[in-house]
Amino acid sequence: MATPPIKGRGATSNTPGRFAKTIAVRELDDELAPDEARPADTEYYVDATRSIIARNESPDIPFALSINPYRGCEHGCIYCFARPSHAYLDLSPGLDFERKIFVKENAAELLRKELSKPSYQCQWIAMGANTDPYQPVEKERRITRQILEVMKEFNQPVGIVTKGSLIQRDIDILAAMAEKGLAEAIISVTTLSNELKTKLEPRASTGAARLETLRCLTQAGIPTGVLFAPVIPFVNDAEMETILAAASEAGARQAGYVFLRLPWELKALFSDWLEAHYPQKKAHVLSLVSQSRGGKLNQTEFKQRMKGEGQYAEMIAQRFRLACQKNGLNRVPRGNHLRTDLFRVPNSSPQYSLF
Repeated sequence: MATPPIKGRGATSNTPGRFAKTIAVRELDDELAPDEARPADTEYYVDATRSIIARNESPDIPFALSINPYRGCEHGCIYCFARPSHAYLDLSPGLDFERKIFVKENAAELLRKELSKPSYQCQWIAMGANTDPYQPVEKERRITRQILEVMKEFNQPVGIVTKGSLIQRDIDILAAMAEKGLAEAIISVTTLSNELKTKLEPRASTGAARLETLRCLTQAGIPTGVLFAPVIPFVNDAEMETILAAASEAGARQAGYVFLRLPWELKALFSDWLEAHYPQKKAHVLSLVSQSRGGKLNQTEFKQRMKGEGQYAEMIAQRFRLACQKNGLNRVPRGNHLRTDLFRVPNSSPQYSLF
C-alpha cells in the first residue's frame, strides 16, 4: 500500500539515512488525516560551518567553486540529488531534508575572510549547485543577499541557479555586477504544469512565475539561461521543447539539462513518490531510467551521470540539441563570459598620511 502524500511536501516518508544506527517506524493513526498524523512544520537550525566555498573537481560540471547558503531545501523537490547529503547530519533524506533546514548565518563573514586570503585565486563561483539559495527561508534570513553584497564589493563573479522568483529582489545587486560582466542567472524550469509542479516540487515557484523571472532579469541586463532538470522519463520529458522555446522567448541565451539521478536513498524516495502519484506509470518510468543508467537507477561515472547513456538518453540529447539550435540557445558557453580580472580585495582599514 502506497504511503499517502503530505500536502506541501515532496517526500511521502522519512526514509532513514544510510548511516542511521537505529530506525524508528511510526504507524499512521487511522482516525487522523495523513497531514495531522505526520506534522510537517519546517524547523530551522544554525549551521556552524567553518568554511563557505566548496571546491569541486568533477570534470562534468562547469565550475570549480560553489557556495550553498543552506543545507536542506524547503522547495521539497522529490528528485533532488542533494537529499542524501542530509544523512551526514544523521537526518532523513526524506521529509527531514525539506523540513529541517540548516542556515549558514555567518556565510558572508566567512566569504569575506576567504576572498581576502592572499592564496585565493579568483574563479567564478556557482550558487545553487546543491540546494536552492532562494528557497522560502531566504526571504527572512537574507543569507544569499548578504553573500552577493560581499561578492559585489570584491568584484567576485557569480553564477546562480534557482527555482525561486525571490531572486528578483536582488536585481539591484545582480544588475550592477552584470554591467561589469560579473553575474549571470540560470532559472531551473522543470514543468509548466501546475498540477505536476505541486507534486514534484511543492513549495517552489510555478513554471509561469519562473519564466516571468527570466524576463525580468533579462530586462535588467543580467545574462540568463534555463535549466531543464531533471528530465524524468514519461513524466516531464515531453515538455522539453516547449520549455526551451518559452525560455528563449523570455530572454534566456543559455540552456542545459540533467537526466534524472537517483543516488543512495533517493532511489526508494522517488519510487515511493511514483507509487503515491503515478502508480500506473511507475514500472515504465523506472525501466526507462534503468535503461539509461546501464541497468541501474544511478550512475556515478563522469560523463554518464549527468546525461545517461543508451537509446533513450541519446534521443533526449538529440532533441535538446535541435531545440537549442532552433531557439538560438548556447551560442556562448556558460560562465566563459564572466570576468575574473576585476577581482580586488577592498582596503578595509586605510592608512592616512600624517602630512
